[in-house]
Amino acid sequence: MKNKGTHFLVQGAAIAAVYVVLTLVFAPLSFGEVQIRFSEALTVLPFFTPAAIPGLFVGCIIANLLGGAIPVDIIFGSIATLIGAFFTYKLRNTGKWTAPIPPIVSNIVIVPLVLRYGYGINLPIPFMMLTVGAGEFISAGVIGMILLGALSKYKNVLFHHALPFFPRAPRVPKKLPKNKKDKVFPSGE
Repeated sequence: MKNKGTHFLVQGAAIAAVYVVLTLVFAPLSFGEVQIRFSEALTVLPFFTPAAIPGLFVGCIIANLLGGAIPVDIIFGSIATLIGAFFTYKLRNTGKWTAPIPPIVSNIVIVPLVLRYGYGINLPIPFMMLTVGAGEFISAGVIGMILLGALSKYKNVLFHHALPFFPRAPRVPKKLPKNKKDKVFPSGE
């Protein structure tokens, strides 16, 4: 693909689709106070491409909608995935072992509150933090790291064309010309 914006969109859409399929195929394990959402293994993908951030967010929204989640869960559960994906992307230069930490932490903090106040599950919040954290550790921390290791071999083939999610500002020359005849940026004349 020559258009980087199109490639970014296709990558995000593909990641969203895989997230939805994994969530719904493993639906009995993907929802509830004790959950292992295997699709959360994909939250390590922002380590490779920023296209995974909107892809995971949209995928989580769709999976929660199709999985019968309540509006509070659709909104805040998806925000937990978005926060995890965003900070995985931000930490990508600190090493691969930090990739699963943001999704684990964001889900440990947000999902138990959704379970308690959205679904009315009457278990202690610290217990639900433990169960959600254990499931997230299995999916993002173990399976996600296996996925990250497997994809690392092919990262330049799979992920090198995506448009940066946070584009850098254009480079400005350190010294400006003293007169108008000096050209800073050659125009090809």
